[in-house]
Amino acid sequence: MKIERVGENIFRHTSFLETEDYGKVSCNGMLFFNGDEAIVIDTPTNDIASSELIGWIQKIQNKKIKAVVVNHFHVDCLGGLSEFHKNNIASYASNRTIELAELNDQAVPKNGFKRKNEFTVGNELVLEEYLGQGHTGDNIVGYITAEMTLFVGCLIKTMGAGKGNLSDANTAEGANTVTIIKSRFPKVRHVVHGHGKHGGAELLDYTIGLFENN
Repeated sequence: MKIERVGENIFRHTSFLETEDYGKVSCNGMLFFNGDEAIVIDTPTNDIASSELIGWIQKIQNKKIKAVVVNHFHVDCLGGLSEFHKNNIASYASNRTIELAELNDQAVPKNGFKRKNEFTVGNELVLEEYLGQGHTGDNIVGYITAEMTLFVGCLIKTMGAGKGNLSDANTAEGANTVTIIKSRFPKVRHVVHGHGKHGGAELLDYTIGLFENN
């Protein structure tokens, strides 16, 4: 597992997943620290990496993990969720993600919300919101206003990348969903996505162009 600073209080955590179609794939999640609290968005891909991440946050950074939020139901978002539950860390996802995790025999987040949820980390708000289908039917986005940072999971592609895993995708809606996201968060400075190096709003534009012709 790797941890890289993105903003003043934002970090990207990267773990790895062996896949049949793409080989060894790097998978990103995000951390936000404020005061003595932390929130984790997407788990590492397995329990071992999650244990390392939890230890780094709690013992090295001396932060209390207030919650872990799952972006969508694929294993690269929740593969290490059981380790968070073992450490009595509250887990959240949209109701649709919980349903799909159960149907696909994945680890299941314990707390659900319909379309939007807000978390207070220290004295700052973290917004999690469903804005439309794309990579999956349940993919949500997370936004931290204080850092103007957006976590978009696998919905957004790194520059030069192809469309990626489309097994559960709605390619007809992808460009429209990203356009809505761009309008919803016009001041975004950092965009952290599921695979590859983080960037800025140019990643939203690239993904719109990639999917606007299906």
